[in-house]
Amino acid sequence: MGPRLLSLLALLLTTACSTSVLPISDPQPDGPGPPAAPLLTSATPTPFQPDPAPTAVPAVDAAQPTSLPAAGTGIRIWIDPVLPANLPPNLLQAEDRAQADAWISTRPDRTQNNEGLLVSEWIFALVVPFPTISDEISAEAWDEAWAGNGPEILLSADTYRIWVEMMGRESPAVRVLSAETLLDAAWEARDAWAVVPFTELSPRWKVLAIDGQSPVHKEFDAENYTLRAPFALQGDPGLVEALAALYPPGSSQELVPSGNRDPSRLTTVAMTGVTALVRATAFTMEQQGMRYPARDIASWLQSADILHISNEVPFAEDCPFPNPVQANVVFCSDARYLELLEYIGTDVVELTGDHFHDWGADAMYYTLDLYSEKGWPVYGGGATFDQGKQPVRLEHHGNRCAFIGCNGKGGGFARAGADTPGSVRCDFDWMEGEIERLSSEGILVIASFQHFEYYSYGVPDGMQRDFRRLAQAGAVVVSGSQAHHPHGFQFWEGGLLHFGLGNTFFDQYGISLGTIQAFVDRHVFYDGRHLSTELLTMMFEDFARPRPMTAAERRQLLQSVFSASGW
Repeated sequence: MGPRLLSLLALLLTTACSTSVLPISDPQPDGPGPPAAPLLTSATPTPFQPDPAPTAVPAVDAAQPTSLPAAGTGIRIWIDPVLPANLPPNLLQAEDRAQADAWISTRPDRTQNNEGLLVSEWIFALVVPFPTISDEISAEAWDEAWAGNGPEILLSADTYRIWVEMMGRESPAVRVLSAETLLDAAWEARDAWAVVPFTELSPRWKVLAIDGQSPVHKEFDAENYTLRAPFALQGDPGLVEALAALYPPGSSQELVPSGNRDPSRLTTVAMTGVTALVRATAFTMEQQGMRYPARDIASWLQSADILHISNEVPFAEDCPFPNPVQANVVFCSDARYLELLEYIGTDVVELTGDHFHDWGADAMYYTLDLYSEKGWPVYGGGATFDQGKQPVRLEHHGNRCAFIGCNGKGGGFARAGADTPGSVRCDFDWMEGEIERLSSEGILVIASFQHFEYYSYGVPDGMQRDFRRLAQAGAVVVSGSQAHHPHGFQFWEGGLLHFGLGNTFFDQYGISLGTIQAFVDRHVFYDGRHLSTELLTMMFEDFARPRPMTAAERRQLLQSVFSASGW
């Protein structure tokens, strides 16, 4: 370390102490050889208590201000432009790495300790347009594509620069675009890949897993993920050590964020379709056990931070034993079937269903009491119209969500009144105003419908119009809970519309291919934004039990719904 750098380092440490950051050890006096760098030690007490007779720090004037006096005279740090900098006043940000005393840049080889101190790790996502069938690639496929033996890769200039450093070579497959045009360009190309920082994801992207690892998964393992870029503080070892001690990674004084993906800021919400524990579904549960319907998909539902269930049918104390061939459509469920909803981890219950009133007011009040005992908030129905139309607000990891819903058929299907229970009709003027108000407060609104039922992948214009109204008001997700057959999607005014998810637990096995196909939509929220949606697809094995689809079954369903969506 040269004399200039030593002097500046002493000044840095002195000014840091003057602001009660941390004390420093005594510097070595000037001598014939290069002086040792003053460093912090783990034994230094905090808060700082000065020694009774402290030794003087060389080259520091008593009148020295607590920030460096002029540009160019302080310690200069160059920080890769992709990283948000948080330099204190006594450090200067260099415009050129060659002129810097220390720098923070990518360090492709994480095993070399002599290449600086790891201070940040940036996660990138491999993305394609939302209506893409493929879900995953291998790390070898990524390497091949970078070498030019695969699809075109779309990158912003900053992302490309980082991955040239990480891969050790430029790529003939890359097209560099502005970050703002990547998404539209990918949708136009359809068969291209793109790479974006994790925090720049949006629902119109689909995230491809690499060797099973996806950054939108809660169980994501960064150490075994291909698209992670470590950044190191590099330069003179003494300066690096002193800077790291004064401004440690992960602290409130870190020079750059320690990463761009914090698991404590991520929330997953699983939205489901029709649940009606009646008829052949209930009869099968009586034979096979209360948890049988969820045997193959329980992990999907239990792993969600917030699990939504739309249960259309009331529980009743006098509900008869289920008849698997019941002819009429007046339904009730035995309260013992609540075990299934508990087992899968229900967090919020939608009551917009057509059949909530089937067994009368007493059964509805009884059902509401059961949900209250379980601590499950309800929406879209309730003891009165005013209660049922109110949104349910939930918060997890700092992400504030609100669930709001209604029955789009109205009339006899939505009987909640001023003093009577039931599902609630759609009061669109009120709902739009409420969604706008919630959205203006930074709340992520999820709206859901019990709407008219269509046994096709597509839906008519009238249904699309109603879904769009709620998205235009600010809902980030508008979901169709009524569908016994999966429907398609739209993106509208920043919201994701899924017109119907299909049955979750209901007995329409064997009626048609569509009635045994279904979705669970896993929405990912991060730092107050809707970041991504993952489509989980399932096929009914019998009258009660859905299972994850095979690859061929999934391809057929996705192709059908994407085609019906106009994609």
